[in-house]
Amino acid sequence: MAGNPSITSSIPPQSHQNDADEEDENVKQLGDCSSLYLSLQECLIRTNRNWKSCQPEVQALKACHARKSKRASSPTSS
Repeated sequence: MAGNPSITSSIPPQSHQNDADEEDENVKQLGDCSSLYLSLQECLIRTNRNWKSCQPEVQALKACHARKSKRASSPTSS
C-alpha cells in the first residue's frame, strides 16, 4: 500500500476548521445572547430554514439584543 487514505481522509481540511473557529468566536461575542442565537440556528436547521416557524427564537434574540443595547447606552453609576 502506498498510503493510508483512511488516515488522511479523517483529518478535516484546515480551512474548514478555521471557519468553525471563526463562527465560535462570533457566537462568543454575542455574550448573553449566544444561547438564543444557537437556539435560532438549531430551529432553522430543524425547519429547513423556515423563518416563520422560528419566530419565537427570532423575537427572543431580538429582545436580548435590545436589552444589551439598552444596558450599553445607559450611564452606569459607581
